[in-house]
Amino acid sequence: MLNYLKTNREGQFLVIGILLTVLGFSLSIMDLTSSRWAFYGAIVFLGFYAAKEALVETFKHKAPNDALLMILSALGATLIQYESEGAVLLLIFAGAEVLEDYVTDKATDSISELMSSVPNQAHIMRENGKVDRVPTDSLVIGDTVIVQKGDQLPIDGTIDRQAVLNESALTGESIPVEKSSGDMVYAGTLNEGDVFYLTVTQTSNDTIFSNIIHMVEQAQQHPSKKARWIDTFEVYYVTGVLIAVPLFIIGLFFLQELSWQDAFYRGLVLLTVASPCALVASITPATLSAISNGAKNGILFKGGKAMERFGELKTLYTDKTGTLTQGEFSVTDYELADDYISALVYMEQQSNHPIAQAIVTHFQSEHIDLPTGSDQIEEIAGAGLKMGNITVGKPDLFKQSTRIETVQAAIDSTDTTVIIAEHDRIVGYVNLADKIRVSSREAVQQFQAAGVEVALLTGDQQRVAEAIATNIGITKTYAELLPEDKMNFIQSSQSKNEVVGMIGDGINDAPALAHADIGIAMGSGSQAAMESADIVIVKNDLQKLFNSYRLSQRLDKIIKQNLFFAIGVIITLITLNILGWLDLPMGVVFHEVSTILIILNGLRLLLNSSTAATEANTSQQHTADHPETII
Repeated sequence: MLNYLKTNREGQFLVIGILLTVLGFSLSIMDLTSSRWAFYGAIVFLGFYAAKEALVETFKHKAPNDALLMILSALGATLIQYESEGAVLLLIFAGAEVLEDYVTDKATDSISELMSSVPNQAHIMRENGKVDRVPTDSLVIGDTVIVQKGDQLPIDGTIDRQAVLNESALTGESIPVEKSSGDMVYAGTLNEGDVFYLTVTQTSNDTIFSNIIHMVEQAQQHPSKKARWIDTFEVYYVTGVLIAVPLFIIGLFFLQELSWQDAFYRGLVLLTVASPCALVASITPATLSAISNGAKNGILFKGGKAMERFGELKTLYTDKTGTLTQGEFSVTDYELADDYISALVYMEQQSNHPIAQAIVTHFQSEHIDLPTGSDQIEEIAGAGLKMGNITVGKPDLFKQSTRIETVQAAIDSTDTTVIIAEHDRIVGYVNLADKIRVSSREAVQQFQAAGVEVALLTGDQQRVAEAIATNIGITKTYAELLPEDKMNFIQSSQSKNEVVGMIGDGINDAPALAHADIGIAMGSGSQAAMESADIVIVKNDLQKLFNSYRLSQRLDKIIKQNLFFAIGVIITLITLNILGWLDLPMGVVFHEVSTILIILNGLRLLLNSSTAATEANTSQQHTADHPETII
């Protein structure tokens, strides 16, 4: 905070104002008339930015605000020789404003840290083997970058060997993560293992970090519905106060027969305590703190509206592949003679398809002997591979083959089957399945326990979808859907006045994400999905999504606390003033301190709740003890 005061001009004016106010009270104790000039100086420094804001908002934007009321109160106090009260009023008001600005800056500190953690220089490997140091923004897709041990990655890309990375800058998780050859790695993460080569897959403007920064900037420019309502209400409320205060003064003078000075004094008290400073500060600092908390933990909210509505979620629809599952295949069972296994592996090694890679990875661990002098491999477009008399591929490719009925049970038992045939006669099969994310099972259970209905929307076959849903604990499953079918489900729930969320990762999910009240995209998903969504899960951890759901509910609770407290203080102080039981110094202190307390209450959202932390730790332990489930 001290550093902020030193570097911020408004903070510097506040410090000067405080010193002049202290000097004024010191001189007044010694009964020196020069104390008045110290208070005048304090009013100038403390009221400079408030006056600037009041004039701009009132005359340029036609929107009178709380700063105008504070300036008028201070000037009025000075006119009736209560300059010390005017100085104290502006001191606390300016202090509250600086504190609110500090909270706003604090709420975006995690983003600034992310930006600063991405190196602006990279070591590029040229084709001739020469290594040059170049600006990160000059890298293009396909470049090879060397990342030394202890270096932070300058760009997104894939790696050429095993590596150990600290991804806490992205996910908030400090435990190092092991990466394998070909895995995606991200700018800003820290290499805690040996040197490796990185192949650039995104330009510096399209990295995960760049998306985070862009989304948070968007969030700051899109206030919540409550914040917009408060801004609108403030204009009418301040206008009402400006009308009510003169009427109040006239009423006191004529009806209670007070002197003009006493009536004017009571009017100043009303002008001060009726100011909506605390009310205005009830929402925005708290919302920015919550958005920053989410970003720090790998959940990006694109605005206050998304953060606010997420806690009201009633129905959550989710896609399957890449969302509840990892989108990574693994062999579950097979029936195939060893000679055919070696041929299968040899053929699949020539393909980059995820299914082919999963088969190769599985059978290579069995140290099989690959065939030599094999025939040339032909690709059957979209269906399989052929080498001599041997064909491998999808079941649809073998509908007319001999013995298809012998493997029908295997085909029906899983979501993906690769058939192997020789001379069109089926000789075996390999079954594969996607891996279920451990976090998806836990998150679904937690959402359901919190009263949120979770349903699966997928284009996959009914039997596959039901198997996944049963394993995870989802009771409602809708399969074999087109993108427009998913939109229809969302619109049907919305017609019941439910707040509806949708989780997806593909281009085909983008329409549903755009139509949902809360669109949620996986960070590993398509650019179209991320652009259509209101929330992005950076590292695909659904457990953290539930923690952010709780964070949204905490935000709603704190905003309600702030609004109730602010309104209660204003009503109480106005009532005391009407009864004549409140003087200006006490009115100033109670009113402005309430504003500071409200800002500090919102600042609590920068901290992770103990519940969320416990849940996260439980999830990490469970993940360590139980690897991904396969379906």
